[in-house]
Amino acid sequence: QVQLVESGGGLVQAGGSLRLSCSASGRIFSYNRMGWYRQAPGKQREVVASIWSSGSTNYADSVKGRFTISRENAKNTVFLQMNSLKPEDTAVYYCTDGSYSSFPQYWGQGTQVTASS
Repeated sequence: QVQLVESGGGLVQAGGSLRLSCSASGRIFSYNRMGWYRQAPGKQREVVASIWSSGSTNYADSVKGRFTISRENAKNTVFLQMNSLKPEDTAVYYCTDGSYSSFPQYWGQGTQVTASS
């Protein structure tokens, strides 16, 4: 079992920045994939970005060039730097973790991000 704890959400004006952090504990896969999903009110949950333990990343088209995902393997921590936030980025953001072959498997409790216009 893996436990994920997010932090860093909040309220920011459109155009501003926030940085989310997520610490993982428990049975961590040697080669794993971590990432962020988000869910806005009335919408389906969607993937935002993910990163493999190798460092390879991928992003949703809607956040490319604005968001950056990174990780510290030694601390089992993943980050999401969000710049140039837009009102449409407003959502609950969830940290996720899984193996290379099964992702996502585990979810954090979520953290609210609100970008006001």
